[in-house]
Amino acid sequence: MTIIESLSAVVDRYELFLVDQWGVLHNGESPHDGAVIALKMLRAAGKKIVILSNSGKRLKLTERRMAAMGFGQDCYDHCVTSGEEVYRALDAQTEPFYAALGRRCFMFSWDGDTSLIDGLDLTATSDIDEADFILNAGTQSGTVDLSAYEPILQLAAARDLPMVCANPDFVSVAPDGTINICPGATARRYEKIGGRVDYRGKPHKPVYDRSFTHVPDAEPAIAIGDSLYHDIGGANAIGIDSLFVASGIHGTEIGVDSVAPLDQSKLDAVYAKEGQTPTYAIKQFRW
Repeated sequence: MTIIESLSAVVDRYELFLVDQWGVLHNGESPHDGAVIALKMLRAAGKKIVILSNSGKRLKLTERRMAAMGFGQDCYDHCVTSGEEVYRALDAQTEPFYAALGRRCFMFSWDGDTSLIDGLDLTATSDIDEADFILNAGTQSGTVDLSAYEPILQLAAARDLPMVCANPDFVSVAPDGTINICPGATARRYEKIGGRVDYRGKPHKPVYDRSFTHVPDAEPAIAIGDSLYHDIGGANAIGIDSLFVASGIHGTEIGVDSVAPLDQSKLDAVYAKEGQTPTYAIKQFRW
């Protein structure tokens, strides 16, 4: 594993850059310093860029939100979201898991947002006893533990309701630095009490396959992200190189600050804990 100071140190080694969104490019409200410039410099160098995000949102909404933060479509070639992949699966119903779901879903979403099912033959219900399945696309803003979800999860597990997880991330960093719980943590808890879950997004292979279909001739590829489990683990699983952005969700644990260089021993400790080691590490996503 090599610590690098900037993307320019490795740009000549890769043709395709799979770049995570939240925690790498922005904090949900504003871009991280240098992130917009870094993407534009990669494009200027002739590289292909796919924004590969575990957002539970539809593609067009994600693109609009990114554009509002300065990441216009001149910054990347394509965008792939786990939310869009869930929408495709719910719409097609060609996979046995999805064909058997039923039409009534109980939604976990960001502050009541049900836009993920707009245009689908699905009905959202607020009564778990009426639901055919759980669509897990978000958590309430500011959620820092799973206690509020436990009663619903227990009722759902007792009825053997399947769950679709549209965002496998466990946590995210809020603009104020708070670590918030994400849908992947809820899904993981549901599995632990016996629930059945289908995940779309990193670290699972299909979302990488989708990314590669957009740029079939661009290789070799490198995946860039701040989650060792999702971004680095996903890259390791499919056999491509990876760049770990240390200032994201693991930043506090590693002790990242704006002045001191990355501490190799702290990085190694986190890699050992998570069971994933990247090809490179960088303090933040910058050129």
